[in-house]
Amino acid sequence: MESNGRKPTIGFIGLGIMGKPMARNLIKAGYKLVVHNRSRGPVDELVKEGAKAAGSPKDVASQSDVVITILPDSPDVESVVLGGDGIASGIKSGATYIDMSTIKPAVARRVAEAVQKKGAKALDAPVSGGEKGAIEGTLSIMVGGAQADFDAVLPILQAMGKNIVLVGPTGAGQIAKAANQLVVGVTIEAVAEALALAEAAGVDPAKVRSVLLGGFAQSRILDLHGQRMLDGNFQPGFKARLHQKDMRIVTDTAKESNVDAPAAQLALERFNRLVESGGGEKDHSALRTLIGAKAPAAR
Repeated sequence: MESNGRKPTIGFIGLGIMGKPMARNLIKAGYKLVVHNRSRGPVDELVKEGAKAAGSPKDVASQSDVVITILPDSPDVESVVLGGDGIASGIKSGATYIDMSTIKPAVARRVAEAVQKKGAKALDAPVSGGEKGAIEGTLSIMVGGAQADFDAVLPILQAMGKNIVLVGPTGAGQIAKAANQLVVGVTIEAVAEALALAEAAGVDPAKVRSVLLGGFAQSRILDLHGQRMLDGNFQPGFKARLHQKDMRIVTDTAKESNVDAPAAQLALERFNRLVESGGGEKDHSALRTLIGAKAPAAR
């Protein structure tokens, strides 16, 4: 992708909690960025750091060698790619489209086909690692697509992540992300229940978390989100309503694949309850607030 030492121009659409720091890391890595977002604030912020603003997804695509999107849900990706002023109407032949959103595998395949018909290449590359990983450039990136297309944009992905794996053909990245969100969602619920159990039984949950971190139950979720639960700090690193959406993708994919996934269904029901109770904008670790009379009040 980089020829004669020239870095490709990257279009970046979606400057939310994850997208803005990811775009910032690309600027820091020396890439020219053309950016677009539904709200103007993050665009203006990145323009001050060297990015160029564009008026529409089509405008972004027409100026870019590589176009990246990271958007909330499947309908958003379909609109931005397939809409009248969308990426597919402006993307250049030979360019590469990378969708880093978490969406339905079938939608990933559909938008890939749309840009491929324009002579472009397509990868689905959802991420894991939350806001912290996006800021630090340490995201796990799970990719679906062709090997040659993956190899060509690997330096770009390496500016945003550390654990970057080509999982399989188009859509495989989204399958891997569904598996990731299943593990994360169920583990958050398990950690919430474990700390609630300790507290209800009169044992210091902070000490329980500390000792569990040294044993077989240790995990990144027990470490980071366990501390969030102890502090009652549910400022969003990843919003509960987005994990609710992801768990719907998980359970739908399980049904389509004829897989019995009762733990995934339970996690979806818990996120449904959290969102219905007004917690959709809180961090997904706020599942802790659903458990027990002594559950910490959310900040």
